[in-house]
Amino acid sequence: MNMSRLVCFMGNVGLIFTKGELKEVCEEVAKYKVGARARVGLVAPVDVVVPPGNIGLDPSQTYFFQWVHPAALLAKLGIRPFSYGLVVLTVYDNGSVFSPEVLDLTEDYLIEKFALGVSMVTSLALAIHYPTIAAAPHMLINGYKDPLAIAVETEYSFPLADKVKEYLAVSLKTFTLLYYNLYGLWGKM
Repeated sequence: MNMSRLVCFMGNVGLIFTKGELKEVCEEVAKYKVGARARVGLVAPVDVVVPPGNIGLDPSQTYFFQWVHPAALLAKLGIRPFSYGLVVLTVYDNGSVFSPEVLDLTEDYLIEKFALGVSMVTSLALAIHYPTIAAAPHMLINGYKDPLAIAVETEYSFPLADKVKEYLAVSLKTFTLLYYNLYGLWGKM
């Protein structure tokens, strides 16, 4: 066993063995917390609010508030501002030790990060003119744009340029009709 795995067993350690889903086990372990009373000198990790109402002391015991420490008062009122429970610090699975945050990763998140990585590689490859599988379609389209622009502006033609010219002609007619209809210029042509 290497040293990185031995570090996981230092200190106050509990081991949980399971054949179940690791994420479900971590969530179940996190549910179990035990309340603990306040102690002198400790700062509570949460805001402590004493609810209004009867505190269970009769009027003859009001001297109690004059000398009692707030920690003792909270204990008397049954308020427990601290909690203790197990915290999953590391997960061991199939010979790998990793952080429990890895269990929160979803398939959608991983796909999003992978797509972002592919996009960055594609951008870099396009910027330095280096062909990759991800950049090849973009390079082919970019290479096609110049001959297509020349064909559209001149009499030069090839089969795909003819389709684009037809589409542009129809689009220009449609745009012209819309323009004249919108601005009431139809009768003034």
